[in-house]
Amino acid sequence: MRTDLAAAYGEERLPRYTSYPTAPHFSPAIGADTYTKWLAEIPDNLSASLYLHVPFCREMCWYCGCHTQIVRRDDLIAAYQRTLSREIDLVAGKIGRRIAVEHIHFGGGTPTIMAPESVIELMTVIRRAFVVLQEAEIAVEIDPRTLSQKMIDALQASGVNRASLGVQSFDSRVQRAINRVQSFEQTAAVTENLRRAGIKGVNFDLIYGLPHQTVASCLETVQRCLELKPERFSVFGYAHVPGFKKHQSKIDEAHLADSLGRHDQSSAITEALNAAGYVQIGLDHFALPDDPMAKAFQEHRLQRNFQGYTTDTSEVLLGFGASAIGHLPQGYVQNEVQIGAYSRLIEAGQLATIKGYGLTDDDRLRADVIERIMCDFSVDLGEICARHGAALDAMLQSATRLKTLIADGVVQLDGDRLTVAQDSRFLLRSVAAAFDTHLDSAKRLHSRAV
Repeated sequence: MRTDLAAAYGEERLPRYTSYPTAPHFSPAIGADTYTKWLAEIPDNLSASLYLHVPFCREMCWYCGCHTQIVRRDDLIAAYQRTLSREIDLVAGKIGRRIAVEHIHFGGGTPTIMAPESVIELMTVIRRAFVVLQEAEIAVEIDPRTLSQKMIDALQASGVNRASLGVQSFDSRVQRAINRVQSFEQTAAVTENLRRAGIKGVNFDLIYGLPHQTVASCLETVQRCLELKPERFSVFGYAHVPGFKKHQSKIDEAHLADSLGRHDQSSAITEALNAAGYVQIGLDHFALPDDPMAKAFQEHRLQRNFQGYTTDTSEVLLGFGASAIGHLPQGYVQNEVQIGAYSRLIEAGQLATIKGYGLTDDDRLRADVIERIMCDFSVDLGEICARHGAALDAMLQSATRLKTLIADGVVQLDGDRLTVAQDSRFLLRSVAAAFDTHLDSAKRLHSRAV
């Protein structure tokens, strides 16, 4: 990676492009009535994926950028699970048939904060409302510090076959600074117990750019993780936005690395994982060569959604829970963020959609271009423009940032094909941003490019 480019581009705030347009552009003009119409219009030949958001944790990690809240009372969590079940039945009723489901993802918060019996009950409701395919991927995000054997048994009984474990860093100084103390031994025991239960797909989440982190501490964390050989890694840069996540103000900005420091940490992690035999997947994922995600990347079938990189090819993503986002061919929808308001709407028999975005033809064109850049490091602009009935010259003229990226050697344009240089792949978001006509109005909401 080139440090000159990290310095030149690193401070700009850009989206992670898990959607296009991105969530800050959602509008209240898209509400429950629109979502009801879109659900009824889902073509018979489409399958779906499900995302279920569980916005609770036992304690707050100060780096967290998720929609979550601290809860001590188990009855509140159980009540939320029942509301999720009602929403599933409500949405399925609007579709009017049991649509096939290929992927299910439980996110948070901490989904495993639910009681084991609640997880089993929720999966029973899902299987009643939808046709969950036998080969479906069912994934859950896990905090290793709180996972019990009873919960592992419930996950096994529910058909879960992939688990993402939050690790972030094994550096004790970093852990104290982010209010997340988690030993290697805890992580190793959970990994072993999950595999013993038949949950073979194990992912580890790492973060760089945390307070007090150094290249050495990042590499030490990677080496400890490699002892457990997870099938995948997700490696994210910490997004410090205390203006939007007030708990992040507990992190002293003086202890955060600048863009060059973050670049060095990210580069060191990437090199270490590559050396260990992991295939780099797009911007921030890594997988063993025989993993389905690595195969999808190599075969140019990789996709990107709100959970990051995925093998999921469904055109329909149904989001359940407070703040959950869904994607249908017509556009995006998002639920009420506030848990109480979300629950009241669902309990009243109403969809909880409070905002969304209706896609235009130009949005679909640019979404395809951005997804291929983010997934393949390369894109055939001519082929995509032809498929959308758009003029390539007009697309290139609107991408005013592209000339600078070409001049700086970040990308090469060979005929109609745009390719990100090998040593500039850490700037994928900067390349994608060249095709984002919505960008400037929402920069303050995003994280740094490096």
